[in-house]
Amino acid sequence: MITVLFAVPDLWADYADVLPSALDAAGIRAQVVQEAEPEVVDYIIYAPSAPLQDFTPFTRARAVLSLWAGVERIVGNATLTQPLCRMVDPSLTESMVEWVVGHALRHHLGMDAQIVNPDHLWNPVVPPLARNRPVTVLGLGALGTACAKALAGLNFPVTGWSRTQKTVPGVRCLSGEDGLRQALTGAQIVVTLLPRTADTENTLNAETLALPARGAVILNPGRGPLIDDAALLAALDGGQIGHATLDVFRVEPLPQDHAFWAHPRVTVTPHIAADTRPESASGVIAENIRRSEAGEPLLHQVDRALGY
Repeated sequence: MITVLFAVPDLWADYADVLPSALDAAGIRAQVVQEAEPEVVDYIIYAPSAPLQDFTPFTRARAVLSLWAGVERIVGNATLTQPLCRMVDPSLTESMVEWVVGHALRHHLGMDAQIVNPDHLWNPVVPPLARNRPVTVLGLGALGTACAKALAGLNFPVTGWSRTQKTVPGVRCLSGEDGLRQALTGAQIVVTLLPRTADTENTLNAETLALPARGAVILNPGRGPLIDDAALLAALDGGQIGHATLDVFRVEPLPQDHAFWAHPRVTVTPHIAADTRPESASGVIAENIRRSEAGEPLLHQVDRALGY
């Protein structure tokens, strides 16, 4: 019998039934508890918002399994010496793809002009075909790759960029600083799905926001700090960027007095592009615990040097 500490009290009600069921289905004899003496805990279910911050007493813990895809708020914790795994959940990926594709098509088809048309203007503007609308996806991890493939499947010419070279069928893949400039130059839709690290902060800034086609659309369901807010507002005001649909922000909830709320070419969505679903996430956790108990490699283990 192993002991699994569920260290996210705010989410316990969502997982109280489905997590033990997933562990049982995986053939794991475990007790899932909210409190335990640290020296008896075998695994810790965690989220960066959890009150647990000192992992030093958990000398027996074999892994810390995060419920979040992002780990930037925990990866630098000096007390965390146990293996750390981020959440890569099929339903999380599905919801991210749906959000990205939905908003890409919204802007590609110019749907806002028909949905909000108080003057009843008859303006038969025909959008180009998808194959004539270049899209760039910044970040080719699990989420970025899935979104890039979905957009390519709709005939958008997709360029993907990542820090290290990747290969994605049907997607032009670039890397490095020169590759970033190439990827952004002329793009009409830019999707940001990079992890948050010191190297990725302000990837979209005054210089790089000048590279896409004039009037390009920015979609950011990744991390708020990937974009320089002031530079984005300036690019919107000057017409270089036509619209920004933003799901993530430097401060959340987005303060009521933030300029994004009132800007006519900004759409704010409240960090809903991709959320962890308890039932499917429990299956991911159970599989990782099964792997650990069987001496197999953990899934989605974080590389501390890279920060993700």
